[in-house]
Amino acid sequence: MFDHAEADPTLDPATFDRLEKPLRTELVLQQYQLLERRDRAILLVIAGIDGAGKGATINLLNEWLDPRHVRTLAFGQPTHDQQKYPALWRYWRALPERGKIGVVFGSWYAPLLRRAYAGRLTDQELLTAAERLRRFEALLAAEGVVVVKLWYHLSREAQQARCERLDADPDTAWQVTPADRRVVKRFTRIRRGAERVLRATDHVMAPWHVVPSADERCRIATTAQQLQAALTEPLPVVPPVDTFAPAPDRLSQLDDSTKLDKPTYQQELLHWQGRLSRAVRTPQFQSRALVLVFEGDDAAGKGGTIRRITHALDVRQYRIIPVGVPTDEERARPYLWRFWRHAPRLGEVRIFDRSWYGRVLIERVEKLVSEAQWRRAYDEIVEFEREWVEHGAIMLKFWLAITQEEQLKRFHDRERSPFKRFKLTDDDWRNRELNPQYRAATSDMLEYTDHAHAPWHIVATDSKRRARIDVLRTLVERLEAETSPRG
Repeated sequence: MFDHAEADPTLDPATFDRLEKPLRTELVLQQYQLLERRDRAILLVIAGIDGAGKGATINLLNEWLDPRHVRTLAFGQPTHDQQKYPALWRYWRALPERGKIGVVFGSWYAPLLRRAYAGRLTDQELLTAAERLRRFEALLAAEGVVVVKLWYHLSREAQQARCERLDADPDTAWQVTPADRRVVKRFTRIRRGAERVLRATDHVMAPWHVVPSADERCRIATTAQQLQAALTEPLPVVPPVDTFAPAPDRLSQLDDSTKLDKPTYQQELLHWQGRLSRAVRTPQFQSRALVLVFEGDDAAGKGGTIRRITHALDVRQYRIIPVGVPTDEERARPYLWRFWRHAPRLGEVRIFDRSWYGRVLIERVEKLVSEAQWRRAYDEIVEFEREWVEHGAIMLKFWLAITQEEQLKRFHDRERSPFKRFKLTDDDWRNRELNPQYRAATSDMLEYTDHAHAPWHIVATDSKRRARIDVLRTLVERLEAETSPRG
């Protein structure tokens, strides 16, 4: 990606003077047009050799643009609290909305680069990390985030000359950091490590651009031109998702014949709630998190089941996330942003009453997104869940199923009850009419997102008592197995 023998390119003052005013004018005009179009967000990922002028360049860029719509995101080493969340959590939370520009220092590449500089990154580790980051950046690109990755580079001679020049003047010597001096001593190793990482993570949806940085004018002009291209060029073409055959109907195999009498139910309920309460209070659970996802048919009893679970938990330990129609703030960012915001810390419980599966259920059936979007979502969701699980989350997903006959009975019961009438909406009746479409969408969802790290559990709910016990038993047995001191 770099030519090791290439001299540091320069831009003469006269050429820069001819470029500067039109470039500045065009950039700010395109920035205002972006605010009107809101068809994309721009994310400038800044990396490179220490002392290459990255900060100075971005400061100047802020002077050229309207800084009210540019947000600089500086990430250092994760704090103790941030380490309790999945690694990508802090980057997802900071994503700019469409129409805005974000500048990222200390990006998701920083840990990888540090290991490469130190020679502690094997080829297999690099390949695995690169594939994960490629999927992350491809997801962002597909959702309208233009990721511009800029590597600021200069030769060993230029880096050393800069340090010597600044050191010679007491008024500028403070600008030479210990990191700058280390770069001079370890330049070859740093350059070799950087080239490994850049080559492995350069891909069509988010390519790397090397910015020659020894000459200030060349550095500024190259950065501005890359931003201009991101503002004006067509969005990258998202590769189509392979088609797949409709999945078999797993819901037709349910057995809903077993009932529980009330005394047995009360006894079982206390038993499993007690075990759940003890399991989430063990020292072992403090290095894990629990994520429960509830999807299912209308009137299948999600709310009642969730209440039986939370009765066994400390209210300070859990949060219930009700998922409804996305807000304007959520629509302005990639789809999964709204769920990354609610990632659990280690030692916490998150319960999602409906979830990210809305994209492949209601949004698919109601044609709120394109077919390409909901087809792409299966792989995106699987990767999203894997990120949480590999950080320590125990994830269980429950589909609560109800027969059409029992659902109709519960709808009529809600109509007659002043305490439950609010639960019944026009959408509930409409969804019954769309049952065949929802059934097909559910079957595909279960087929393509059921994985060992985040399995689906289908629960028949015509008998509410038995369904609640089935959920609690499944949850507790998995939780105990995952947090056992022998595990």
